[in-house]
Amino acid sequence: MLEGRPAPRLIASDIDGTLLDSNHRVSKRTREVLLRAVGAGAHFALSTGRPFRWVAPVLEQLPIRPLCVASNGAVIYDSSTDKVVLAHELAPAELKEIATAAIAAFDGHGGVSFAAERSAESSQVPVEELYLVDPSYSENAIYDGFGVASREDLLAQPCVKLMLRNHVLSATQMFELLSAHLDPGMAHITYAIDDGLLELSSPGVTKAKGVAWLAAHYGVEQEDTIAFGDMPNDVEMLRWAGLGVAMDNATAAVKDAADMVTAANHQAGVAKVLERWF
Repeated sequence: MLEGRPAPRLIASDIDGTLLDSNHRVSKRTREVLLRAVGAGAHFALSTGRPFRWVAPVLEQLPIRPLCVASNGAVIYDSSTDKVVLAHELAPAELKEIATAAIAAFDGHGGVSFAAERSAESSQVPVEELYLVDPSYSENAIYDGFGVASREDLLAQPCVKLMLRNHVLSATQMFELLSAHLDPGMAHITYAIDDGLLELSSPGVTKAKGVAWLAAHYGVEQEDTIAFGDMPNDVEMLRWAGLGVAMDNATAAVKDAADMVTAANHQAGVAKVLERWF
């Protein structure tokens, strides 16, 4: 697969389950090969479902401050300046139509709660203004500090990502139910963990769209890109990249979408591929 293939000019990597090991760390081996790649002229980008302000703990472990694809492609974030470069938003009318479909889809299946991730110019905006949850969304302490709003208020302003939470179903089950009720032209539906959480963005907005924007920005051809991932929200990106690489810990659907499979995230799978060139 890699024999005779030229070195990639754009490297895009998912974070959780891909770049990070099981202790949520970037290994020394991975840091070093990324530094060599950038030193050789390649561009590196994080491509994640995380909100842009949640990439900071990863950036602290890296020797570079790259452009990042955040929120599953809905946001392009310049970590060197702490500025959002581009944001694709769902409008209030779209959010209300999605909510109506979701309420119908999960009626009799445990119901549904909502959370919204809004856009901002930088990470300096207070967290309660960027992330809003409805009162039934979660009691988990991780949501402490988030804004709490009624469903009506939550859906009344544009957002880059709408999250749907169900406390009974898996994300896979939720995906199947919602897909039967929501016109695919209304939103892109995906998930990064299979624990009852779906993530929705504007139609056509995926990590692939974000990485394609970066490639155009850097003047890199599609065939000269490489992408790494492990979960369903990485599928479009792996299919789009010149070389799509799934981690050994990836789901079956992700492996099927990839051109090749590398070692697991806790075995420095990203580094093992990049070391072929750098």
